Amino acid sequence: MVLSSGEGELVYYNPQKYQMIPLGVVVRRARGVTKWAKWSWRVTAVFAGAGAASGQQLRSAESFDEFHLATVPLELHGAETEAYLTGLSSRVPSIYVVMRDAEHGEMPYEVLLATASPYQAQDYADSGEELVEKVLMPEGVVAWVRDFVEKHHEEEEFVKRRRDKKRIDAKVDGIGDVRISQTADVYRAPGQIKKERLS
Repeated sequence: MVLSSGEGELVYYNPQKYQMIPLGVVVRRARGVTKWAKWSWRVTAVFAGAGAASGQQLRSAESFDEFHLATVPLELHGAETEAYLTGLSSRVPSIYVVMRDAEHGEMPYEVLLATASPYQAQDYADSGEELVEKVLMPEGVVAWVRDFVEKHHEEEEFVKRRRDKKRIDAKVDGIGDVRISQTADVYRAPGQIKKERLS
């Protein structure tokens, strides 16, 4: 894996359809709106090229505080370019931050991953075990993801299904035919068998 620099951001590149950048996750703590929740937490931003972090305070205001909760790798894989293309074509390209309850520490959440794939984010949202937050994708990250997609995306060729030429309306010889003696014909109606026995 080769380390290179582009527009002031650290970019890790692997020629085998894989790229990664460190992405900082910013969360905002505001006063809760109900008596049951003292604080309200949400992801407000992400930024590329971030250093290591574990809840450093970035800003403090009268009604809220912002923290650099964590830095996680934003990975792009060549096999998932269709998902990235879907995300880029949306009205607001977004990064999806997946979090879960923290087991220890001052912060209530820990970041599992950040992804540019809406499909991967939906999988985590469907599980119901993690919290998925959608935030605006920074312009520099949009350009980086777009370049990756242009370089590695391959349209899947549409293959038209051919009709099976096997005839399904043909009858199997002997099945259900009263002229052929069959002791265990499951396809014959019970009434028909009874009539044959009485005649």
